[in-house]
Amino acid sequence: MTPDPAALDLEFVQLDGTGIHTSELQLGTWRFGKENEGGEVEIDEDRAHELLDAYEAAGGRYIDTADVYGGGASEEWIGEWLADRDRERYTIASKIYWQIRDDDPNSRGTNRKNIRHRVDALLDRLDTDYVDVLYIHRWDDATDARELMKTLNGLVESGKVHYIGASTLRPNAWKVARANEIARAEGWEPFTVLQPRYNLVDREVEGDYLEFARQQELAVCPWSPLGQGFLTGKYDRDEDLPEESKVASSSRFQESYLTAENFDLHDELDAVAEEVDASPAQVALAWLSHREGVTAPIVGARTVDQLAENLASAEIDLSEEQVERLTEAKAGPYNGL
Repeated sequence: MTPDPAALDLEFVQLDGTGIHTSELQLGTWRFGKENEGGEVEIDEDRAHELLDAYEAAGGRYIDTADVYGGGASEEWIGEWLADRDRERYTIASKIYWQIRDDDPNSRGTNRKNIRHRVDALLDRLDTDYVDVLYIHRWDDATDARELMKTLNGLVESGKVHYIGASTLRPNAWKVARANEIARAEGWEPFTVLQPRYNLVDREVEGDYLEFARQQELAVCPWSPLGQGFLTGKYDRDEDLPEESKVASSSRFQESYLTAENFDLHDELDAVAEEVDASPAQVALAWLSHREGVTAPIVGARTVDQLAENLASAEIDLSEEQVERLTEAKAGPYNGL
């Protein structure tokens, strides 16, 4: 039976070195306003507000978005939803990087001109004076690290941004480390939050990346905790792919997820799920929340029922033996984490 979001009670955890607290599960909004290949919107405004209502009812207060989600619609809808609420009770994170204007190379990346324009625009869409966390969505090698950190520090000093983070930069963790050295030497704001891909299948952050985050007291808020849906149990090794699944039918998805090794892992996931009377998705999320170095995973959903199911994972307490079995079901770079 699908849990009632109002019956859930998400707890707060510290966003590591920032000193502020975040919901133990953050709400991801990347599908808000997103159009599929047929031109249909995956989550429209009404559904977006229903999901935000459900997340709030469960005690959730941390909302993650980006200025390119839905072409800006995600931020606009969040801003409209926040209008009738106490803004100070919610933590809002957004991201900038991707090109937003055709034939304008300056509308991409993290150059000072682009950052300042993009932040002003996203604050206008969110109808707020500040964002709590501003992520760079990717690393921009065309922008000098000193210029980047000086620009981001200026946003913090102006009050438009409280903390800065870096998303999807696993191979470039050393660049974050170098940028933070520059920032600290100059007395500027360093990166304090990281947002990598991490789940039972995608284990590339284990080892140096998480060790670096722990040593630097950086928060780690993983995205894609369900491996693009693979860990929900919707795929079967002996069945054809769902016809409506455009993502799953891509060769990249099949090569990354629909492998014998990953299905063997899923067998163990199913076994643990049966033991704790939960869904595979809930156990996959619970495993991630049990991992040392992980602050708060980002969860999303298409429907309120899916969201409620995902949020209920916070109530699942896996044993050390179960966590170890899941961890060892697929070899990661360093399973000792």
